[in-house]
Amino acid sequence: MPRKNLSISAFFPCYNDSKTIGGLVIDALDTLKTLTKDYEVIVVNDGSQDESAKVLEGLSKKYKHLKVVTHKKNRGYGGALRSGFSAASRDLIFYTDGDAQYDVKEMSILFNLMTPDVNFVNGIKMRRGDAEYRVIAGNLHRFVNRWLFWLPIYDVDCDFRLIRRELMQKVKLESNSGSICIELAKKAERAGAIFRQVSVHHYDRKFGQSQFFRPKKILFTYYDISKLWIRLMVLDKFF
Repeated sequence: MPRKNLSISAFFPCYNDSKTIGGLVIDALDTLKTLTKDYEVIVVNDGSQDESAKVLEGLSKKYKHLKVVTHKKNRGYGGALRSGFSAASRDLIFYTDGDAQYDVKEMSILFNLMTPDVNFVNGIKMRRGDAEYRVIAGNLHRFVNRWLFWLPIYDVDCDFRLIRRELMQKVKLESNSGSICIELAKKAERAGAIFRQVSVHHYDRKFGQSQFFRPKKILFTYYDISKLWIRLMVLDKFF
């Protein structure tokens, strides 16, 4: 199918992102209409405790292409992504985070690289827009997990992706934590993904705080990564 005829679902996990999610949705809608006539934007409100629900309600009344999926309780980053992939109904699925540290308008770069021989386009952060300790921790996380899982992409921590839905229909995601990014890349590879990678911008966080860089969340994520490694690299390989 020619690229111009492909439809697109763009979704964003949202947890206490009331100050950024509105602009993100509007920018996504403006970008999508330049790429295709058939598109939708989905926001997964993952049990937000701020004004996110109110913001999304107002946007839903104004924009017919917007769909909101609401979790009454927070399910974690992985749970939000799983809901987003399940709700997406178009040929291509794009997602990035609701905190607006990525420029959603750069979705067009990924779209232009989605040639017929490719079904997974992944971003690579040019420069991480975070505090120095997070940059160091992020680089270590990326390096260790890339080699632990023999990942097919350079920056598994870059949540700026465009994937063919037909590929995702072959992938069953199970993680509820941030380990889902590793699971996604590895299971997509095993499902026959052909990857392309491209540099994208990553900006400083203007509002709020990361939900990941907290001791409890970090421990939970790495516990999940340990289980994932056993399941994918040991059990699936030898049994």
